[in-house]
This record gives sequence, C-alpha cells and structure tokens, in this order.
Amino acid sequence: MSRSASEKDIKSAYRKLAKELHPDKNKDNPQATERFSKVTHAYDLLSDKDKRAQFDRGEIDADGNPAMPFGMGGAGGGAGAGFGGGRPGGGPNGYSSRDFQGFGADDLDIGDLFEGLFGRGGPGDARAGMGGAGNAGGFRQPPPPRKGADVRYKLNVPFVDAASRAKQRITLADGKTIDLALPEGVEDGTQMRLKGKGQQGQGGFGDGIVVISIQPHAYFWRDRDDVRLDLPITLDEAVNGSKVKVPTVDGAVMLTIAPGSSSGKVLRLKGKGFSRKGGSRGDQLVTLEIQLPDDLTQLTEKLSDWRDTGNPRADMGV
Repeated sequence: MSRSASEKDIKSAYRKLAKELHPDKNKDNPQATERFSKVTHAYDLLSDKDKRAQFDRGEIDADGNPAMPFGMGGAGGGAGAGFGGGRPGGGPNGYSSRDFQGFGADDLDIGDLFEGLFGRGGPGDARAGMGGAGNAGGFRQPPPPRKGADVRYKLNVPFVDAASRAKQRITLADGKTIDLALPEGVEDGTQMRLKGKGQQGQGGFGDGIVVISIQPHAYFWRDRDDVRLDLPITLDEAVNGSKVKVPTVDGAVMLTIAPGSSSGKVLRLKGKGFSRKGGSRGDQLVTLEIQLPDDLTQLTEKLSDWRDTGNPRADMGV
C-alpha cells in the first residue's frame, strides 16, 4: 500500500487478507500461516497512528522495535535482545503467534548520567562536592551502589488471550520461564514491572519492564471495553428466526435471532468483552449481516410473483 493510504484502506486490506490467510482455512499450507503472521504484525503497526508516524520517520523498524543508538534493536545489542523468539500463539482459535522479544540493549537512564557526574541528587548537589554548604569538610559522600539496569521486553498477546486474561508463559533474559498474569483493564501499550528481573548491579538487580502489544484478530475488534463481531446469517435465519452458534473470546455460544431481523441489527452478549479495573467485563456486540446464497435460482423462482411495497429509504427523504 502507498504511504498515503487511509485507516479505512488499511483496515479493509487487512480484513481481506486475514480472511484469506487465516490458519483455520489453510491447515495444510504453512506458507499461508507465515504470511498471516506477517500481515497481522504489519496491521498492528500501521493501524497505530503513533507507531506509523515513528516508522515513517525511521524511528522504529517493521517489528516495532526502536531504531536508536546505544545498541537498541541491533544485532548483538546487549541484554534482552532476541530472547523468547516466536512460537505459535495459544488463543482458543489457534490463529495467532506469540512473540516475546527483548527490545535490545539496556535502557539509558538520564538520571544515572547526572548521578555519575554530580552525585545522587543530580546537578544541584555539585556544590556540595566542591566544598559548599551542607557537607562538612568540603567532601561529598560517595553515592550508594546503583542497581542494575532495567531490561525492556515487548510481549505480543493474542486478542482472545488479552480479552480473557489468559496467562502468558514467557522466557526472560536470564533464561527463566514464568507465567505472567495479565492485569485487569489490560490495553495495548500496558506496561508491567517485574521486580528484580533486570540486570545485576552493585546495588542489586534492576527490573524487567514488559510492554503489552495486543494483536489484531481476523473477526473480532475492540470498542473500548466491548468486543465487536460482524456475524453472517442466511436469509432464512433472518426471516424465520433461528438459534445459531457464535464465536466469543471465551468460546462459542448459542445466540437467538428473532424472526424478521434485518442486516445491521446489533445483539449483545453480556460479559464477553475485555476486563475492566475492578473485575467487571465489557460485552460482545454482534452485528447481523444477511448473506444471500451464491445460487439464487430457487429464491428467484419463489419470489417471482412477490414484490416488497415498503420503502426502506423513506427516512432519507427519497
């Protein structure tokens, strides 16, 4: 796509490719599964205005990792680089991949720079080190040993796992594996701090900083705390009513469609959305889409003598 592509163009292209390449439809085609993963990563980046702008400016690479100095994201870039790798994702639909990657080298802490130059308190403490007031004898006390640097990670979480708060098994830079419980109200960009999981220093270990990246889904999308889904139904199901099986982030459920339902009608499944802080959950909003059969021969014959005299465009003044 061109750099000037709109959000609508990008979403339309992604949904078309996602339906075509989804692993459930290509179980014997590993190349399609690989392309699906790449398309998902590309949509994740391009659908985020900030990430897209950073990519256009060359500040991040195609994986969303910083393209910065100090070894960030480069080969051999220091602790945390490339740990975890990618492995098939564990959502109920098995559609996605879960990649746990280090950002690269250790974070640069500006406070550490001031501390090294002027002492623990920053530039204002330089007077004390030069014999100023507040330090008897004109000698400053040496700063306490510093903790090791924090290590940042990016954790790609499948959409259904994020909504249902499924635990994520991850491997840290030290090779240890832990099961990470996602927090209530988790969002794309949520940061989780793992105490003592950073680099070792004279004053102890730094922390691990995990940045959550929620992956797009082929059928679901998020609307605040709700999950939305466009559900195809047949003309017969819409006219006569029916009970149909509907996918949710917690697994399939049965949904009742009332007789005479039209395309665009929205049905609500309580508590099938994303978690909120405090423990409650949003809902799943299902929008009905009537699909006519590919072969209209029988339908045309049955309706040959029938005409709908109503005007569905009356509210538009036409």
